[in-house]
Parts: sequence; structure tokens; C-alpha cells
Amino acid sequence: MNHLHRKDGRLFLEEASLEDLARRYGTPLYVYSLAALNDAYQAYERALAGLPHLICYAVKANSSLAILQHFARLGAGFDIVSGGELARVLAAGGSADKVVFSGVGKTAAEMRMALEAGIRCFNVESESELERLNRVAGELGKRAPVSFRVNPDVDPKTHPYISTGLKQNKFGVPIGRAHGLYRRAAEMPHVEVHGVDCHIGSQLTDLSPVADALDRVLALVDSLASAGIRLRHVDIGGGVGIRYQDETPPDMALYREILRSRFKGRMEEVIVEPGRSLVGEAGVLLTRVEYIKRGEGKNFVIVDAAMNDLMRPALYDAFHEIVPVVESETASLECDVVGPVCETGDFIGLGRRLAVVEGGLLAVLAAGAYGMSMSSNYNSRPRAAEVVVNKNEIFLIRERETVEELMAGERLVS
Repeated sequence: MNHLHRKDGRLFLEEASLEDLARRYGTPLYVYSLAALNDAYQAYERALAGLPHLICYAVKANSSLAILQHFARLGAGFDIVSGGELARVLAAGGSADKVVFSGVGKTAAEMRMALEAGIRCFNVESESELERLNRVAGELGKRAPVSFRVNPDVDPKTHPYISTGLKQNKFGVPIGRAHGLYRRAAEMPHVEVHGVDCHIGSQLTDLSPVADALDRVLALVDSLASAGIRLRHVDIGGGVGIRYQDETPPDMALYREILRSRFKGRMEEVIVEPGRSLVGEAGVLLTRVEYIKRGEGKNFVIVDAAMNDLMRPALYDAFHEIVPVVESETASLECDVVGPVCETGDFIGLGRRLAVVEGGLLAVLAAGAYGMSMSSNYNSRPRAAEVVVNKNEIFLIRERETVEELMAGERLVS
């Protein structure tokens, strides 16, 4: 994260002291750099320069309203997977005509909501969904713009939980069956075929699977064109990976070349749906050390952030770098960094060596994606506050929840 740096041993994000932010807003606290969001977005703009394109931010990565508002102001579209995400995009000032709707389980109510809003396209993931969408659109007197999400059976070489392009995954339709489904869609009265979608997985650090998948998709595009079905756009799915530990993110110049060599002059529009790579490295999670617990076989640093604040380590065994906010001359300790939730799986990092003191602050890096958006209230823990920094300006974009707010919608039995 280029915008994270130290001054006199203290961590700053842009020009904001993380120590001061923790003191002002408490912990756990998510902090995001506006400059880092801009840099990540512009990297995709440069990669797609010369191609008619739309960058649709994947809302699931971080759905905070201010984050969505910022991307909307940059000109982004949005990739959504629920009616709730559509409502957030619209509340944040996003344009419905720049929204693509993915996901395997769209309800009729969500379809109606999206059709009435006038979204750009539905990424259809099954024949049953196509039939339902045709019926719902007919009830509204509309035609639904569709693309099929095709599954090219390409190994993305990533974590199995975030792999989406293999034949055993639940996503999309087998590419071998897509031709027949497009012919069926072209005959439907309330469906209009617009494009094709392919998303093979997240956290991609090797671009060869991307190139392989695109070649398979473009072969389908040519086959459909020969049958008289001409597509307006190709949606190439998610973006590239980021660095959490020792990964080497893909070369964006190579990414650009892969896209230009395949799409230049071929399509009316190329759509890309990055999420993690737009927000992941822009965010840190601040947490305070409550206790240092020394044991015979293992030492524990118990912090006030937990698996309900950052689910990725417990869910994926994901790695996040953890560093002290203020450097100290305290002897480093081999330890597990764990939270207060009553689960053995409640950890932020295992087997780390840290120089820490009780009451000190730690920063969990690259926490901008799938941190706040996956957080919960497990153990009746209020969710964290969120802050955005723009140079030396500070914006509180989400207030810390209270226990009273958690119980507000509940009722006792009379």
C-alpha cells in the first residue's frame, strides 16, 4: 500500500496518523485511503484505454455507501449480487444503467426491482433463471437485457472457496450448453440478448487462466455470430489479485495486452468487474491489544478485533500482514493474534513475530476488501466504525454500532 508509511516510527495513511484516528474513533476501526482507491481505479482505466469499456465495481467487496459514492463519481458502474446491493448503489448516487446483476439465486422480487430501476444487464446463471426472468419481465411489460454467465471450466489457480470457473462450481452455465441457451433466449418475447459474461475466480495472480478463458468465450461469440446472434459486450468478470503476503500481483501492462489483443475492434463494449483489487489494499483494520497471554506451548496476543470484524482468516485461512502502529523497542514475541470471540477459529493471524505491549495498537493490512462487508454481530458485538482519509482530511463514513441498535428490531414474547 503506497499510501501507508511511517513518520518517526508511527504509521500514517496518507497524511493521517493512525494512532490519532484510533484515539478519536476507537477500535476496531476500518480506515481507507481515497488516494489508494483512485490509483487502483485508474490502473484499470489505463489497462482498458483504447477499448470501449465499463468498469463495474463488485459491490460485495465493500458495500459502504461512501465507497460506492466515490466510485460512482469516478464514472464506475457496479456489479451486484442482490437487491440490497442495488438499493445501496442507488442510494450512493450510482446509475442503474451502469449496473450488471450477477448471482445464482435472483428472486422474482429482485428481478422486478432491477427491471423497474432500468439496470444495464442481468448475468443469467441457469436456464430456470432465464425462464423466470422472461416471465417477470412480461408481467411488467418490459424486455430484460441479458447475458449468460458461462463456465469455461478453467482452473484459476486460486483458493478453492473463491474459484468460480470450474465445472464443479455452482456458478454459470457450462460453455458447451451456452449456444442452445442463447438460441432459446433469442426466441423469448421478454428477453433481449446483450452479451456474455465469464468470471473464473478471485485473487488471480497468474494471467494465463484469464487468457485461456477469454479465448474460449470468444470462440463462443464467433459461433453465435455465425448463427445470427451478435453480442454487444463481453463481460470478463473480476479483476486481478493483490498482495497479502508474498504474492506478486499481475503486470497490468500484460493484462492490457491480453485484452487489447483479443478485443480491439471486435466488441461494442468490454466490461470488467474488479472488487478486491480496487479496495483491498486501500484499507487497514486498527485493533488494540487487550492482553498478552504467555503459555507453555504458545503465546497469544488478544486484541479487540475478532472474526466478526474480519472473517477472512477464519473462513479462508487467509493471511493479512499485521504490524504495530507505533514501533517499539520491546522484544518481539512469537504469537497468535486472536480475538475475544468464543471460538478457537477466532484469529487474525497465526505464528507471527511482533513487538507488542498491552494497550498498543496493531494495523491489519490489505483489509479493505471482504472485511466490513462480511462482518457480523456474532457474540452480540457491534460492528466497527469506518473512516476515509483524503490527504489530511478525515471523514467518518460509518458510526460504530451500539448494543441498543442491535436489539432495536427484536421483541420479547408477551
